Amino acid sequence: MDFKDSVLQLSERIEKLKDNIQTEEATKNAFIMPMIAALGYDVFNPLEVVPELDCDLTKKKGEKIDYAIMKDGNAAMLIECKHWKQDLNLHNTQLKRYFVASNARFGILSNGIEYRFYTDLEKPNIMDEKPFMVVDMQNLSDIDIEQLKKFHKSYYNEDNILSTAQELKYTTELSNLLNAEFTSPSSDFVKFFTKQVYEGQVNQKIIEQFTPLIKKAITSIINETISDRLGLAIKSSKNETETIDVTQPQEKIESAPVLPEGVVYQSEDGLIVTTQEEIDSYLIVKAILRPVVDISRVHYRDAQSYFAILLDDNNRKPICRMILNKKTVKYIVLFGEDKAETKYAIESLDDIYNFTDQIRATVKRYDKK
Repeated sequence: MDFKDSVLQLSERIEKLKDNIQTEEATKNAFIMPMIAALGYDVFNPLEVVPELDCDLTKKKGEKIDYAIMKDGNAAMLIECKHWKQDLNLHNTQLKRYFVASNARFGILSNGIEYRFYTDLEKPNIMDEKPFMVVDMQNLSDIDIEQLKKFHKSYYNEDNILSTAQELKYTTELSNLLNAEFTSPSSDFVKFFTKQVYEGQVNQKIIEQFTPLIKKAITSIINETISDRLGLAIKSSKNETETIDVTQPQEKIESAPVLPEGVVYQSEDGLIVTTQEEIDSYLIVKAILRPVVDISRVHYRDAQSYFAILLDDNNRKPICRMILNKKTVKYIVLFGEDKAETKYAIESLDDIYNFTDQIRATVKRYDKK
């Protein structure tokens, strides 16, 4: 079994067993020790994994780290474990003390479901306040698995990990920040751009006026980028398959029909109409799924009665359906176990975010299968 399969199998194990795990020790045995084993280390070999390693600077309190991964006789990674229901935000100070007391370059704080990876990018031997990588075993993406693989015994290279840790840390933070701002622009974000185009004083009333304009501009830019890439792909495909005989008279090229306001595509028979609102819903679903899966795998197909959002452009992997062209109520259709459909009324596209957990869970089920 390769590394990816091992990690995905552990992810499934967590989903099945977590409600029966009552203690921290059980969390270690059921979730964290299997992860250490998946990373290629022998949990029963003290030359590779040392439980309860002494990490007490004062030598009085008897503080010990739950696990230390050893390299050449020295601790390379420290793993502090908590019960799977524990909020890890309450425990990074404890790991920080252990980190200072050791020569390890990486500290890992985990409740068996979430793994937070720390190092000392800002001050030598002082663990950073923020992790450079966070992996959620219940929302694994291919990118997460590739990053985890760097800590595998067979691929572990401290210098290589450290060289990418800082970039990974700030890229992740910036991506999350931009994604949040693009989805729901903050007052500071709106104010910054409004000052570039508005000559008057930018007060709260002006910020409220410009917020929907900036959201619309962001959506427009994203859609134009998608359209441009699609256009280039189509053009490239046509150039490869078609040739024009310039010696023959060419038929007059008809101009594209003018579409109604808010419509981005309409089939020749007029039965399928793709609206800007449907495209916006697709972009929101992609934003929701970004931490879970490579968003290049998320596609849409429009039909007469609904707008489908699919994984891998596969009709057998529906993520959700949007019914937005009704004159009264709008709906989102979600898929449960065995693809059971449930329809929910929504007042606006922002309500899609209320179904974040269900949307991510649907994609996760497909990837497990």
